[in-house]
Amino acid sequence: MFSLVKSAVVIRHIFISPGHNFFGRHGQPPGEHTITDVPEVMCRAGLGLERDRFFGYKPDYNGQVTFFAWEIYEGAKRELAVPGLSPDAFRRNIVIEGADLRALMGLRFSIAGVEFEGMGESKPCHWMNTAVAPGAENWLKGNGGLRAKIVQDGILRAGPAELSAVGLLAFG
Repeated sequence: MFSLVKSAVVIRHIFISPGHNFFGRHGQPPGEHTITDVPEVMCRAGLGLERDRFFGYKPDYNGQVTFFAWEIYEGAKRELAVPGLSPDAFRRNIVIEGADLRALMGLRFSIAGVEFEGMGESKPCHWMNTAVAPGAENWLKGNGGLRAKIVQDGILRAGPAELSAVGLLAFG
């Protein structure tokens, strides 16, 4: 049996970048592309976020957009002893508060009316130890964020939003 679950969330940040600083750069120094915190972004089904480095990257790409939990960001600052860490250090697109991102893996869900499909964890790589703090890659395992496809066009805006997901009810 399926159940529609709705919850209030807050989109804390929306980040886009024109180029890759870490992706595809193993064995090289990081790139120097800026990451911009924008108040809103156009999400395009099958393509990604307009003006972002992964927009139109390749057909059916699983990481058209990446989500990161505000709560994990706050935990990283404490646990890795980097109180001044900026949320853009993780290079994820949408920093969201109040969403259980792991629970959205494998599900269709919408945020503020924009429909997504949760594809899997945005796994932390060795670059996290450089971009965030030593030990960040291990600390983030299982909490690196959510990679998703965009299923329906729409605009995401920073601020309060509603998250809706259809989930399977467990029977005891």
